Order: sequence, then C-alpha cells, then structure tokens
Amino acid sequence: MRVNHVGEVCAQALYQAQALTARSPALREQMAQAAREEIDHLAWTQQRLDELSSRPSLLNPLWYAGAFGIGLLAGRLGDRVSLGFVVETERQVEQHLASHLQRLPDGDVASRAIVKQMKEDEARHADTALAAGGMELPAPVRGLMRVAAKVMTTTAHYI
Repeated sequence: MRVNHVGEVCAQALYQAQALTARSPALREQMAQAAREEIDHLAWTQQRLDELSSRPSLLNPLWYAGAFGIGLLAGRLGDRVSLGFVVETERQVEQHLASHLQRLPDGDVASRAIVKQMKEDEARHADTALAAGGMELPAPVRGLMRVAAKVMTTTAHYI
C-alpha cells in the first residue's frame, strides 16, 4: 500500500504542475478535476497504511518534487503532449494496480477494494485525456517512464 500511496503523491504533483502549464482553460480544469479525484486515492491509501500499522515512504517530498518537475516539463511541451503523458502514465498505473490485485490476498478485502476503485479511476483518466486530444508518446519516452516508475516503486517499497 506504501507504493500505491507514493503513486498518489506523484499524481498530485503531476496534475497540479500540468494544470499550471495548461494552455487551454478547459484542460486546466480537467487537470484540476483529476487532481481532486486523486486526493481521494491519497486519503484511502493513507487510511489503509494506518490500518495496517505501516507508514508512507520517507522519500515522499522527493517523489513529489520530481513528479512536479516532470509535470511542468510535460505541460510546457504543449497540451497534446501533456495529455499524452497523462494517457501513458495512467495506463502504466492501471497495469501496476492490476498486478497488485493479483498479488493481494483474497482475504484483504479492504486493500482490494481500494486498488480496484483506483484502477477504474485511472483508466477513466486515461480515456478522458485520450478523448481530449492526447497524443501517443514515442516508444523511448514510454520506456523511460516505465524505468522511472520501476525505480520509484522498488525504492518506495522499502524506504
């Protein structure tokens, strides 16, 4: 659950930065709305961490700062790129959450419910960004995003 919490910290940073750099008022509002929805995910994962007597990642300030910088960069490259970044990010998160669902014990109903709802919400965010004109990012960029996510999730699992 710590890894999922870190993902939500990063989602806040990404959406906030992309809202700041959006050229279109409609996109600015779309990013702000997605950030508001991600606040629920952040609260759910924090609550579940508390219930499991666990803690968030000690590196959350670093994760937030890095994600904010990436969000600013994506936003500065234009609305279509920014939306494409949302599409790719959310698709990768959706895959990550699907793998968590497979690994979670059937008896952990609370964690499963949280992860399942987050997965559905992330898929909707990706679909919305695609429908709004998000472009497909080049394969090397998608690969780099996967590597960065792997570093983050692996590190956050322990620290």
